[in-house]
Amino acid sequence: MATKDGIRQFVVGPIQTNCYALVSNGSCLVVDPGASGAQIAAQLDDLQIVGIVATHGHHDHVCGVAALKRACGAPFCISRADAWRCEQALELSSHGFMGLQDDLENAPEPDRLLVEGDELVVGDMTLRVIEAPGHTEGGIVLLGDGFAFVGDTLFAGSCGRTDLLGGDHATLMRTLDRLKREIPPQTVLLCGHGPATTMEHELATNPWLADGDRHSDGMH
Repeated sequence: MATKDGIRQFVVGPIQTNCYALVSNGSCLVVDPGASGAQIAAQLDDLQIVGIVATHGHHDHVCGVAALKRACGAPFCISRADAWRCEQALELSSHGFMGLQDDLENAPEPDRLLVEGDELVVGDMTLRVIEAPGHTEGGIVLLGDGFAFVGDTLFAGSCGRTDLLGGDHATLMRTLDRLKREIPPQTVLLCGHGPATTMEHELATNPWLADGDRHSDGMH
C-alpha cells in the first residue's frame, strides 16, 4: 500500500507485522521485514533498496531479512544491544507460530550496529536513531520529518509487552516518558502492529503516556 508521504506498508508473517518501505528519489529503506523477504523485494523491484533496518530483534521483525538481503544485497542494520538476537531469532520466539509459515529464517549478521544519534539517509530523507529500550534491550525508534517508525515500543492505545526475555517494564516507562518529550505532537507514529496513529492522539488517549502509576503490561 503506497501512502502520499513516500511510505509503503506490507503486513507480513504469522502475527501481522507492519513492514515499511521508506521511498525517496528512487531509493528505499525497508523497516522490519519480519517475513516474506523475497516477496517484499519483488514488490520493490522498481527501487534501489539501500538498507534494511530492524527496530528490534524479535523474530516477527527480522525473520524476513535474510531472504530480502539475498534478493537485493542491501546492508542490514540493527541496534548494537539487540544484535545478539539475530542468529537466534527463531529459537528465542515464544509465540509458537513458526509452523505456520515456511519462509522464516534467523537474521544474518548485521552490517551496521546502530546507537543513539546515528542517522540513516534515504534519498532526500534522514532518520535519526533514538534508543528506546524496554520491549527489548535494544529497541530503537527511527524519527523522520513528521513521522516515526516506533516498532513495538508504542501502539495506538497501548505499548509493547515486557514479559519476554530482555523486556523491562520500568525501562519501557522511562522510554515512553522520553518519547513524550522528544517526538513532536503532530508526528505520525508507524507502529510495528496495528494502525498508525499520532503522538498528539496518543498523548490525549493512551494510558501508557499518562502521568501516574502504570503497572500492567502492554501487548505484542
